[in-house]
Amino acid sequence: MSVLAVNDALDFNALKEFLDATDGNLATHIKKLEQEGFIQSKKSFIENKPNTRYMITKNGKQAFDNHLKVLETIINSQKQS
Repeated sequence: MSVLAVNDALDFNALKEFLDATDGNLATHIKKLEQEGFIQSKKSFIENKPNTRYMITKNGKQAFDNHLKVLETIINSQKQS
């Protein structure tokens, strides 16, 4: 999610390379994130080759921001101990 939170859109191969993930692993994660409504895809053709780009949704951005806030709270609570 973090890579999509800071990029407008990335295609499958760019995500795979950036995350150093296998096709199957990335496809599984993408499917789950799409089912939850956190990301959306746009399919097109580039030079007659299929291309799928992924973007974070408004709900996905909100969920990611909430996740970061929870992590920050955990980190800050550990600093106070």
